[in-house]
Formats: sequence, C-alpha cells, structure tokens
Amino acid sequence: MMLRNSSRKLTSRLFSSSAFKMTAAPLDASKVKISRVSTPSKPRPNDELVFGSTFADHMLTVEWTKEKGWDVPEIKPYGNLSLDPSCAVFHYGFELFEGLKAYKTPDNQVTMFRPDMNMKRLNKSAARICLPTVESEELIKLMGKLIEQDKHLVPEGRGYSLYVRPTMIGTTAALGVSAPDKALLYVITSPVGPYYKTGFKAVRLEATDYATRAWPGGVGDKKLGANYAPCALPHQQAAARGYQQNLWLFGPEKNITEVGTMNVFFVFKDAATGKQELVTAPLDGTILEGVTRDSILALAHEKLDSNNWIISERYFTIKEVAERAAKGELVEAFGSGTAAVVSPIKEIGWKGTDIHVPLQPGKQTGPLTEQVAQWIADIQYGKEKHGNWSRIVA
Repeated sequence: MMLRNSSRKLTSRLFSSSAFKMTAAPLDASKVKISRVSTPSKPRPNDELVFGSTFADHMLTVEWTKEKGWDVPEIKPYGNLSLDPSCAVFHYGFELFEGLKAYKTPDNQVTMFRPDMNMKRLNKSAARICLPTVESEELIKLMGKLIEQDKHLVPEGRGYSLYVRPTMIGTTAALGVSAPDKALLYVITSPVGPYYKTGFKAVRLEATDYATRAWPGGVGDKKLGANYAPCALPHQQAAARGYQQNLWLFGPEKNITEVGTMNVFFVFKDAATGKQELVTAPLDGTILEGVTRDSILALAHEKLDSNNWIISERYFTIKEVAERAAKGELVEAFGSGTAAVVSPIKEIGWKGTDIHVPLQPGKQTGPLTEQVAQWIADIQYGKEKHGNWSRIVA
C-alpha cells in the first residue's frame, strides 16, 4: 500500500513538472492543409488590372490562441471571414498588415522580393500591439505554398506583379481593452498593375503641417491599420486643392518625414563642391522602415560614386527644400514604397506657393529616380541577382 501511494505521488509530480506542461505550438508550414477551388480563374489582361481590386483564388488562414499557440495552417478558396461582433479588432484596433510582391521572371519562375524584411517588420508590429509573433521562415514557406496554387494568375511584364497581403487581427470575443488571447493570421493575394492609373508620372504634393502622421513614442514605424485611417481626411483635403499626396511635416522645424504612405527621398546639389546628396529622414521611431527604402539606400551605397555623391539619413525641413530650390540646388525628389516602388515628385505646395522640382526634359522623372526604378525592377523581375533579395517560391 505504501509503495502504491509513493508511485502515485511520483507520477503526480512528474506530470505537474514543467517537462510535461503543454507548450504553445509554433507556426509550422509542414502541417498545412490545402483545399483548392474546383474551377481556377482565368488570368485577366494586364490592362484590366487595377491595383488591389482583383484577388486570386486562394487564401491562407491560421488561428492562434494563447493556450495552444498556432493551429494548423489552411490554404483554401478565397472567401469571407466569420467573426464575432465583439472581436477586439473591431473595437480596439488590434490589427497589423504587411505588403510585398511576387514577380514572374523570364524563366517562368515566381519570386518574392525580400520577404524576410517584411517578416521582421510584421513581428515588430505584432509585439507592439500584443499580438503573437510568427516563425518568419515558416510564414515565408506558407506564402510560397499559397502563391504556388495561383501561379497562373501572376501577371508578366514590367509594372505587373502579385501583391501579397499578410494580415493579423485580434479575435478575442469580449469587450474591454486587454491583450488578445486569440488571433487570426491570414494572407490574401492580388494580381496588380501599376499603383497609379496614370503610370510612371510625377505627382504634386501638399506640404502638410495641419495634421500629423506620426510622433515620437508612437507607432509610426509599425505597419498598423491605425496609422492609415486618420490620413484619409488630410489626403482628401489636399486632393481638393489639386495635390495627389501629402508631404508630412513634423514639429516646430517642419521636418520632412514621409509622403502619403511612402518614404521620401530628395536630391540636393552643393553649388560650391558640385557634390550631390541623396537624403531621406532617419529611422527615429516615427518613420516606417520601408523595404524599398532600405533597398534604395543599399543600392545607392553600392552603385553611386562616393566622390560625387553623399548618401544621408538625416533631418531636413521644408524650409531647406524651399531655400535650396530657390538657389537651384534642388535636383529631384521621389517617394518609395512596395506598391508604387518609386513615385517621382514635380511640385510641392507650401504657404500658398509651389516649389518646383526639376524633371528631365520630356520626361516625368528625375535621372536618379529613373535609375533607381530600373535597378530595383531588374532585381525584382529576375534580370539581375542581388544576394538573397529574391526568394523563389514557385
């Protein structure tokens, strides 16, 4: 009897120890379940592809709970989500997203451009709003499997790609602000053409200091939906005055931060030395850590002659831009982001006047803007290799 009781006590201690406690399951691409549409969609002609309005046949979903971790990933036909009306995402904004693209190369492969950078940013965003982080390589594999189902829908040609949108939302069904104990990760894809209907044409900006996109200590460097909705009204107001985007200013000095939903670059030329400077705002917590921004800086360091160029991540103001434009030292400017890649700038409205940004004769772009767009496109569409920037997925 004593031996039996001792055995029971030992068994109880073993099963209550940390070695036997259930651990939260990691995201595991090898467990994915795939159900396909019965009749695949036919590819649309390129001239019918409007950015973000056509979606591929399949989507990826994975549920998470604090207790169990990540559930089995599912790739299934694209369709509606079923969510409780009290979900945390609806009431308290527990939502993040990413945006990257897949490209068809001349040898009929499909590659994703720098997905590891998007995964790093996704996890940074998730941690900031108490949503679960993911195993980056596993999600990249899952996105690859998703893209493989719809490989025939990836359009060909410069300016055309498959846009990939990973999204994570808090799905805890209860009112009250607290960290969600349930979440949903899902990925949808969209065959797209150029972001702007007008194509690769220079845009007019309104320098905006009456509204603020981000501030120190906030979440301007995270890819959260909450950063975007408040920008819609200033954009409408600028559009009513004839400008395509807002040039976001910050602080009493009117520092230039971003343009619209993109990072922004300016090129200045020192009249005394003849050196040109490529400048963009520093990553101080208010600037989104753009993958295209990082790519442009890396390529500029590699390809531009250091005897003639300075590449800077520094603070600069709308006043500096206006003064240097007046002296003929403003050379060009452009926005950068996943959707548009690069977007040339031709004019900036500020205090009732327009600052003119030079363009090449007969073109809608500055010389470096055009060159940068070509550098990146050559890598994205498989004409050139650059380290591990292109990930073959299908």
